[in-house]
Amino acid sequence: MLPFNRPCCTGNEEHHVLAAMRSPKMSGDGDYSRRCQAWFEMQLGCSKALLTPSGTHALEMAALLIDIQPGDEVIMPSYTFTSTANAFVLRGAHIVFVDIRPDTMNIDETLIEAAITDRTRAIVPVHYAGIACEMDGIMDIAGRYALTVIEDAAQGMMSAYKGKPLGSIGHLAAYSFHETKNYTSGGEGGLLIVNDGQFVSRAEVIQEKGTNRSQFFRGAVDKYSWVDVGSSYLLCELQAAYLWGQLEKADDINRHRLASWHRYLSGLQELELAGLLSLPRIPADCRQNGHMFYLKLRDIEIRTALLSHLAFAGINSIFHYVPLHSATAGRRFGRFHGEDRYTTAESERLIRLPMWYGLQQEDTDRVVSAIKSFFR
Repeated sequence: MLPFNRPCCTGNEEHHVLAAMRSPKMSGDGDYSRRCQAWFEMQLGCSKALLTPSGTHALEMAALLIDIQPGDEVIMPSYTFTSTANAFVLRGAHIVFVDIRPDTMNIDETLIEAAITDRTRAIVPVHYAGIACEMDGIMDIAGRYALTVIEDAAQGMMSAYKGKPLGSIGHLAAYSFHETKNYTSGGEGGLLIVNDGQFVSRAEVIQEKGTNRSQFFRGAVDKYSWVDVGSSYLLCELQAAYLWGQLEKADDINRHRLASWHRYLSGLQELELAGLLSLPRIPADCRQNGHMFYLKLRDIEIRTALLSHLAFAGINSIFHYVPLHSATAGRRFGRFHGEDRYTTAESERLIRLPMWYGLQQEDTDRVVSAIKSFFR
């Protein structure tokens, strides 16, 4: 069976992981953590980058940083992973879902303003498949209503919007290094990105279990103590070392994934021209990272049939999110504002094709051939 995903491994990770194992410090915030964080701060131009145990934890830290309180409202798309909503629900927030754009599967920025109430605290755009949301419009709305923008850029590392790296545009942002992402820190891991300097000091405290330990080690205080809420949001050194091995090869990984993405695109274009399926759209002002290649069928029945056909051919392809507003918890903790014109309908048409670092041309050719045989 050709798998849908294989965790990224370049071979460059092993000696770094071994070095971390032999170091006197294996808990978080060691040498490899600092190397990774400095790399992201340079690449993104952000005020602070803090490694976390997962992208979920990075979003939870963001919710803590902006002091989400029970009854506050947070606007986001329904077509996303549960972590996007859970991070705020855990603080007592009510989630307000708005519809997506069918061209990018991202939040429709033109629908956000109508969903704002006097309880709205934040907007959480999700950069689906590493393709940017329309951030200029979102930041303009946030500025006019004094709202915080938290980019869920879990899939967006090495992507950009109008030349700006995803994760560097909102006030706060989160990356994920889960094994399904382009870059991994050994299976799990994440990054909190702080672009608004007012959050830096408190972010360090929240990450260190609510203590001012970071200030202590910088010599800013003579002893550290409990000063705020927080939790254990540090990534361990073994995972940071694994990630560092991948950051050294970041451009190679990106080029390889984009090559696979473009092979799928060129191989399937004739089916799109024949009206049999739809392929991804990349807006002119966006640079994508080859995180995902998806296609859309006419309806859920054809999608189901194609998935079965691919499985019979030994190819593991899958659909993606079930919209959160239709889930039990989504109905309990949120509401859909306006008309669900595209979210459900587009989600039921979409399938994702195998994509990982190391996927070979014969693999993508095999997938393209199997899809063509289905339509024949």
